[in-house]
Amino acid sequence: MSVVREALETHQVTIYFTAIAIAAATALALPQTAILEIFINPTLALMLFVTFLQVPLADLARAFTRLPVLGSLLVTNFLVIPLLVAGLLQFLPSDPMIRLGVLLVLLTPCIDYVVTFAHLGRADARLLLASTPILLIAQMLLLPVYLTLFMGNEARGLVRMEPFLHAFAWLIAAPLALAAVVQVLSGRSNTARRAAGYLGLLPVPATALVLFVVIAAVVPQLGLALDGALRVVPIYVAFAIAAPILGWIVARSFSLDGSAARAVAFSAGTRNSLVVLPLSTTRRRIGSPRDRRPSLPTHSRSWSKKKQIEFSARIWSGRTLMKSSICSRWPSDKGSRQKPSKARCSPTPRGRRTLATCFDRGCYQP
Repeated sequence: MSVVREALETHQVTIYFTAIAIAAATALALPQTAILEIFINPTLALMLFVTFLQVPLADLARAFTRLPVLGSLLVTNFLVIPLLVAGLLQFLPSDPMIRLGVLLVLLTPCIDYVVTFAHLGRADARLLLASTPILLIAQMLLLPVYLTLFMGNEARGLVRMEPFLHAFAWLIAAPLALAAVVQVLSGRSNTARRAAGYLGLLPVPATALVLFVVIAAVVPQLGLALDGALRVVPIYVAFAIAAPILGWIVARSFSLDGSAARAVAFSAGTRNSLVVLPLSTTRRRIGSPRDRRPSLPTHSRSWSKKKQIEFSARIWSGRTLMKSSICSRWPSDKGSRQKPSKARCSPTPRGRRTLATCFDRGCYQP
């Protein structure tokens, strides 16, 4: 078994790139692979479980006493990395949605699969595992601050705690508890010991499986966002090169040994992209008038266009309309992509002009 494990770890880079290539080809050939998104968290939990099995959890308490390591992780992720991101932000497109997505990814250090990467990279994974709660709390508290600094007050309310807490519960706490149970049982039962030995072969295949599922699930969803995604690739490449180097420099300034310094470098270069994915996909375009348009009730699909417009205008303007306030023109439904009309809105009996919002592809006029 040790021979198989060494072979897998020796060729792990080739295995990962092969998994990525196969996933991309599959996604391009079969767009229905987007359904694999529901398997991202389960496969990630499996990968972390088999990784935690390789980490002696009995030594985990000792990692909490390594204050220089915790200090270097905090300085790297919440002081040095934000400064790096501030520099890279100058080269991003002006589109606020693209900037928001990049900031959400680059400002949040990974708390889960970085442990696997560190273990496979011969870093001290115990240190990263022990620092997980601290990094989780710190990024939940500081991410709104950084978003406000980089994008203004509108971005402050974008951060929700649920994705972070969900990730900690199901991707850290649950696999860690299960790994602890298996480790205890393997010390008492030969069957459990053999099962743990077979599970020890899975970190590399499980990581390849996660890469396959993530790529196959996300690529079909890029769609029209593909152009924007390609425009930020150079930023991510620059970050991937600079962040681990800065992490290593900070770690050496704290006089950490080689394995601990590698752990800090892995933490600096690995981001919390899967955890912040729910944040980015549920947010709409900042500062766009279309974005502030109210959504209609689900039963409104059967409404006439006039009724939809009146409902939207009533909610948007904040006051009840005495008469219909609708746009004088409506874009054609026959595949037309013409610019929305900027027609005037009908005044109320009081003579005040109200805001009429043409639902979906319509116009608005204060």
